Amino acid sequence: MTGTTTTWSRVPRPLTMLSAVLAAGLTLAACGGGQSAGEAAGGGGEPAAEFDGTYDGENVELSYWNGFTGGDGPFMEELVAQFNEEHENIEVTSNTIQWADFYQRVPAAVQAGEGPDVGVMHLDQIPTNAARNVIIPLDDLAGSLELTADDFTEEVWNAGVYDDARYGIPLDVHSLAMYYNTEHFEAAGITEPPTDDASFHEALDKLQAAGYETPFWMPTLWPSHLYFLSLTWQFGGDPYAGDGSAATYDEEAGIQAIEWQRSIVEDGYSPPDVAIDSQYQAFKNGENSIIWDGIWQINDLEETGTPYGIAPIPTIGDEEAAWANSHNFFISSQAEQDPDKLEASKVFVAWLSEQSATWAGSGMIPARLSVREEGALDGTPQEIIADTIDTMRFLPPVPGLGGVQAEALEPAVAESVLGSGDPAELMGTASEQGTELMERNAETFGG
Repeated sequence: MTGTTTTWSRVPRPLTMLSAVLAAGLTLAACGGGQSAGEAAGGGGEPAAEFDGTYDGENVELSYWNGFTGGDGPFMEELVAQFNEEHENIEVTSNTIQWADFYQRVPAAVQAGEGPDVGVMHLDQIPTNAARNVIIPLDDLAGSLELTADDFTEEVWNAGVYDDARYGIPLDVHSLAMYYNTEHFEAAGITEPPTDDASFHEALDKLQAAGYETPFWMPTLWPSHLYFLSLTWQFGGDPYAGDGSAATYDEEAGIQAIEWQRSIVEDGYSPPDVAIDSQYQAFKNGENSIIWDGIWQINDLEETGTPYGIAPIPTIGDEEAAWANSHNFFISSQAEQDPDKLEASKVFVAWLSEQSATWAGSGMIPARLSVREEGALDGTPQEIIADTIDTMRFLPPVPGLGGVQAEALEPAVAESVLGSGDPAELMGTASEQGTELMERNAETFGG
C-alpha cells in the first residue's frame, strides 16, 4: 500500500520568503470564543485515552501536508512509502506544497475539513496556528515518546509550547551556514574559513586580490533578513521583545547589524542590487566566492558538483549566534474530529520521529541529541554546523510574527542594503510598524 505525492512546485531550497499573502492571513480573528488555545483545541467531550503508540482500528487514510519541495523531498517521500508498507491499516497520502502557499492554505483547508490531518510546519509558525486552533496540543504524544527537554536544546524545545501546551514535536534543526568556493579559496591562498569579522574581511580582500571582484554578494531580499537577525543576536541584542510586545530592530545591536550589511556593498565586496536568490545561483556558477545560506542547500550543491566547503557563519559581533528554525510535526484540529484519524496520526508522527537519523540524509540536523550522539551526522557536511547547535537562535513563540517580518522587517532590510535611506531611520520606522502589528496581533490572538 503506497501513498501518492502531489508536488505543486520544486525549488532548490525548502524555504521561501513569506510574502504579504501570509501577513494578510494573520489578520483573521482567532477562533475559540475567548477560550485559550489549549481549551479550545481540547474540545468539550471526555478526555482522550492515553496514547500507547499503536493503532488497532479500522483502515484509515491520512492526509499529510508538508513543504519539502527541494532536495529534502525525496527523503520524506521514501519515509512515507516505508511507513505505508509497515502499517496495513493506515495509508498516508502526501501533499507537497511550497511553504509560502502552505501557510496560506492550511488554516482555511482545515476549517473546511479538506486540509491535512497531520503535517510538518516550521517552529516559528506554531504559535500562530495554535492560537487560531488549526493544530492541537500533543503533550500526551510527547509523553508517550518519552521526549523531554534533556534531548533537545532549550530553545527548540521551549519554542514548541504555546499557552502552556505543546503543539509541535521537533524533527530537525536547520540554520544559516557559510558556504565558500574551495577553488577560489585555494587561488587566494586562504587555508581556513574565516571565523570573525577581521578574518572575514581579510578573506574578502585576498579574494579580490586574486581576481574575484565581488566575492560576497549581499542580497536585498531572502535571506537578507536572516543575516540581520543573526547579526543582531551576535551584537548582543534581540529583534523582538520576548513577550511579543514590540519590535526592537532600531536598538543599538540592530543598527550595528544593518550598517554592517550595508557596508559590504559600500566597500565593494558585493554588487549594489542583488535580487532574491541570485547570490545563490551566482555561487553555483562560480561568480562569487562566499554566501551565507541555509543548510538545506547542501544536497543541491552536492548534486550540481559545486566545489564548496561549509562552516558556521563568522562571529561578526561579540557573541556566537546564527538564525535557525526547526521542522515540527503537528496534528490538525480536523483530525481531532475523527478518533481513528487522531490515533493514526499519532502513530505516524511517533514513527517519523524515530526515523530522524534517516532524515539527516536530507541535509538537516536531527533535533534529538540522542540521535546525534549515536552518529547520525558522522561524515556529513552538516556535522560541523551541528557542533554549534547551542548557539543557534530561534524567534520567540509569538503568534503572527511571520507577518510582522514580511510587512515590517524585510522591506526595511532591503531598503537599507540598497542604500535607499539612512539605515537607522529605516529601522526606526520598521520598529514602529512592527510594534503596531504585534499589538494588533495580541488583540487578535488574545495575547
